[in-house]
Amino acid sequence: MSKRTSTKEKLLMVLKKKNCLTIGSIMEHFTISEIAVRKQIHELVQQGLVKQKTNKHKLGRPYLTYDLTEKGHETFPNQYKRFPVELLQDLEELQGKQAVHELLNKHTDRDKIYLTKAIQSDDFDEKIAEMTSIQNKKGYMLEVEKSKSGDYRINNYNCPVANIASCYHQMCTNEKKLYEEVFPKSEVEAHSFIAKGEPICRWTITKPEGR
Repeated sequence: MSKRTSTKEKLLMVLKKKNCLTIGSIMEHFTISEIAVRKQIHELVQQGLVKQKTNKHKLGRPYLTYDLTEKGHETFPNQYKRFPVELLQDLEELQGKQAVHELLNKHTDRDKIYLTKAIQSDDFDEKIAEMTSIQNKKGYMLEVEKSKSGDYRINNYNCPVANIASCYHQMCTNEKKLYEEVFPKSEVEAHSFIAKGEPICRWTITKPEGR
């Protein structure tokens, strides 16, 4: 006996197949009431799985369309987490560990160039704030704590590359080098890593002397 598909699951499937659907287009796939469907859509929006967009006509009232969010797309089977690791493992098997080492360094160099261009301020406190904002937009979950001495403790509650870093810890050591490049007058110390089983990644970036 096959498992019965819930209304929410069917909604996600409908929005996976087609983009920018109105409630009218969505209702073509349902026999239950529009009120019931709207209630399920509202819950999916609240859960961050579906996004709604207000569209304006030159004439007439605005109307809403619905799409899956990135989180909504991730509810479907994918290899996003496993595939990058398998590629690195294949590269290591074909060309050796040095090839993986150089590839990961290349990735870090790209991040360094991006960060140094994106951070506009020379002020230490402002640089910390800008770096935190940039990294959080990339999927990290950084929070900063400033000590009385002016040093910063960086707490990261989400590592978007933890699947790779757990297999290739060079990702973590490269991150330390990245912070050292961005804050060349500071000392950077790593205290814990998500990739090593700790609940968070924790770093200290010291205040530059004379600042």
